Amino acid sequence: MTPGKKFLSSDEIRPLAERSDLWGFLLLAHCWAVIIAPLMVFSLWPSVFTAALAVIIIGSRQLGLAILMHEAAHNALFRSAKLNTILGAWLCGNPTLADLSAYRTYHLKHHRHTQTKDDPDLRLSRPFPATRASMMRKLLRDISGITGIKQRTRQFMVALKLAGDLEHTPSEEELAQAFSGTKLKHAVLVNLVIFGFMWAFGAWWWWFAFWALPLLTWYQLVLRVRNIAEHGVVEFSENPLRNVRTTKAGPLMRLLLAPYWVNFHLEHHLVMHVPCRNLPKLHRLMLEKGHGPDMEIAQNYWDVLTRAASKPA
Repeated sequence: MTPGKKFLSSDEIRPLAERSDLWGFLLLAHCWAVIIAPLMVFSLWPSVFTAALAVIIIGSRQLGLAILMHEAAHNALFRSAKLNTILGAWLCGNPTLADLSAYRTYHLKHHRHTQTKDDPDLRLSRPFPATRASMMRKLLRDISGITGIKQRTRQFMVALKLAGDLEHTPSEEELAQAFSGTKLKHAVLVNLVIFGFMWAFGAWWWWFAFWALPLLTWYQLVLRVRNIAEHGVVEFSENPLRNVRTTKAGPLMRLLLAPYWVNFHLEHHLVMHVPCRNLPKLHRLMLEKGHGPDMEIAQNYWDVLTRAASKPA
């Protein structure tokens, strides 16, 4: 049963779950427009500052593509299942080297077993709280590219069926990130198209500086913060109001850490097929019905990181 039906009626959920092809196209157009905008700024005013700004914004919007792929995995980005599958893969997953179909299978298991021993995402939340030193090491590995290079290397090795030569058996998460031979070709093809556009409108090195570099560095950093905020330092239980967190986010955080209402993660787990644009409405409805005191809600992302790094040294 949908966890949200413990707190909301079907009549309350139904209008929130209404999907829209128009909204799907608008969200995709917005995401790619935000990716293009800092490149235009850099081309007009090239400098170290505008280059760094482009890396940060593009890395954050690569997270936006991952979030829209997540929407498509729930068939919530578009009304049409075919559009969810096709555009979710070609315009969201393949550009960031993610396989929509494998992710969908893996992610739905996470929803069925959230914060229980069978949750495939448990390895992302169980290490917290950590010490400040441990947290700093994790964040430094992310922003320096160490995490990204390690994960991408392993992703391709698993995809090329070299898992037997690895030190340990791939996890469910790693298998979900791996590609079949055909889908790996699709991801390479899409990235070659991005490379071609960047070269045509900029220079040959733009893909390396403004796509690969953000994907290996800033994207990894904001992805970790997002993962911590969603399930780090919450109850290890089946309580849908306490085993997942919603984090309040202002305009800057929505740009950098929480695009497309992903911060309303508790509400998403309550009714996973509600489109992301309606998650704030679902949040307000839960508060109006008096469930706020029982919900795991953080005031901001700094609050979450402070709690996640609160283990004594």
